[in-house]
Amino acid sequence: MRDELRLDLSQQKTLITHARTHAARFLGYEITTQTGTGGRKTAEGSIRLRVPIPVVKSSCATYLRGGKPAAQRALQNRHDHDIVAAFGTRYRGIVNYYLLAADVYRLERVRWTMQTSMLKTLAGKHKSSVAKMAVRYRATIETPDGTRTCFEAARHRGNRKPQVARFGGIPLSRRKTAILTDRVPSRNPLPRKEIITQLQRSTCELCGIHGEVHAHHVAKLSELAPPGQHQPEWARLMASRRRKTLVVCPPCHELIHTDPAQVTPLTT
Repeated sequence: MRDELRLDLSQQKTLITHARTHAARFLGYEITTQTGTGGRKTAEGSIRLRVPIPVVKSSCATYLRGGKPAAQRALQNRHDHDIVAAFGTRYRGIVNYYLLAADVYRLERVRWTMQTSMLKTLAGKHKSSVAKMAVRYRATIETPDGTRTCFEAARHRGNRKPQVARFGGIPLSRRKTAILTDRVPSRNPLPRKEIITQLQRSTCELCGIHGEVHAHHVAKLSELAPPGQHQPEWARLMASRRRKTLVVCPPCHELIHTDPAQVTPLTT
């Protein structure tokens, strides 16, 4: 590697492991070889994937306080749908990644810890008990391995189909044909500020002329003229919209600074 390919290998990350006595770590999995012990007929020497114990402990640690599952205070002000979705998405990602492991059942500890933490979070929000939250959000779904119990919370949206968030309901059994797909998270751009949208329209908010625009600013809304018969149209418009910025064309902008009362408002 060094002499022919001119590659430098890290001494800390490069090692040779005997797969019968030690496990090699690769991409979050432990890789070992099967042995013929334990009373079962196994293909001795075949490769075996396992869930590392540190992964189970680190996944649980986020939801523990004093060694016990605890409520997540940062989520208690969120909608019930968002709380269940936050726990369900994290749990589903961990389980789906380790479905190739022969001992994926080890994640049962993660499921119980996250489930209890989720129910305590919901109980803290509604000032109720964990048992009542479990009854309220419990549901059953059909899976390839039969009926499974899970927890669901819905967000109703009028006449549209409600959004449903789910936690659990994933059988912790090995899937030899599982495909690990790293999905690229879709961009969720924040909505543009109103002032940016108005500037991009290039339309004066007073006279309606399309073209070059300026932005007129005031430091405080209290600086605007008091409401009444003599309040300029630009001041009335800013006060009604509770905005300290108004997008106007150059002529209107000049009139605002020279003779505010002569600005012609946009007629609708």
